[in-house]
Amino acid sequence: MPSGKKDYYETLGVTKGSSADEIKRAYRKLAREYHPDVNKTSGAEAKFKELNEAYQVLSDPNKRSQYDYYGSAGGQAGGGSAGFGGFDFSQGFGGTEGFGDFGDIFDVFFGGQRGGRQAAPQRGADLRYDLTLTLAEAAAGLEKEIFINHFVSCETCRSSGAKAGTKPVSCRHCNGTGQIKKSQQTILGSFTQVVPCQICRGAGQVIKDPCEICRGEGRVKKSQKINVKIPAGIDNDFRLRVAGAGDVGAKGTSAGDLYIFIEVAPHPLFNRDGAELYYRTKIPFIKAVLGDEIKVTTLDGPAALRIPPGTQPNTNFKLKGKGMPVINKKERGDLHILVEIEIPTKLNNQQRDLLEKYKHA
Repeated sequence: MPSGKKDYYETLGVTKGSSADEIKRAYRKLAREYHPDVNKTSGAEAKFKELNEAYQVLSDPNKRSQYDYYGSAGGQAGGGSAGFGGFDFSQGFGGTEGFGDFGDIFDVFFGGQRGGRQAAPQRGADLRYDLTLTLAEAAAGLEKEIFINHFVSCETCRSSGAKAGTKPVSCRHCNGTGQIKKSQQTILGSFTQVVPCQICRGAGQVIKDPCEICRGEGRVKKSQKINVKIPAGIDNDFRLRVAGAGDVGAKGTSAGDLYIFIEVAPHPLFNRDGAELYYRTKIPFIKAVLGDEIKVTTLDGPAALRIPPGTQPNTNFKLKGKGMPVINKKERGDLHILVEIEIPTKLNNQQRDLLEKYKHA
């Protein structure tokens, strides 16, 4: 860097390899520390100007690249009549280059709180329900009845929250607008924030005589039965959404959703991997030697499996289409059968003689 030039990285206390987020965090921290409205010590205002000048360059990728290469960034240096960091007060809110985007200046001066229009009424909360199924239920698909305890609209006051024969009245604090304007003087001038009214919580109305059933909320807790359709082939960690079955919001605002988290219980015979099922069975060694047809268990009931002569221990067979359904498709996985050979531990004399003859044949 040419001699006599300011080191913007040193000004912000960062390195040349720092990311844009690291530079922004460093700037915000120092700007709060040296802001003239906060720091009344001598030199604080000059330091604040230096910080803003450095951030104006390093927060802009093009200016930063030019600064890294040439040691300057053209005519960015924030002096003259532009005020802090090139913010030209004669341009109103147009000249905000010194702050990256105009939101940064609010983050520094107001702690990130910005005014705005009245927020829309909040919908009710989403709810979670954990449902355990058997493997057979997951394979077949079904309609399941569940009971949930959630907020529903109060029928007595019809969600208004007001006692029968009365109704909410306009809030005097905000004149029914649901908003309060707050002005604040800063180094950049006067700013007006619009915030929700704390008395009516942004509703614009207050309830003088609340409903005795819901106590002014417009909703009550109630246990309800819900029918849930479970698709065939569903697996662990699947989540089903029932729209509008969550909590109703206060004062009749829309309801949240119900999310049903699925768990499929382990099966005593089958192991599952997606749509594929795995099953172990044992056969006498004579059937493995001579071959035979055996019965095996499937989700659809018993099925025949042909064992060819000379079958070796731990041979895998497959019954096509006897696995789990593929969710939302007309396909099914396969059933994989691992055949284990049973070796007898005790033989009678006749059996032993026959084996000895075979041994020496």
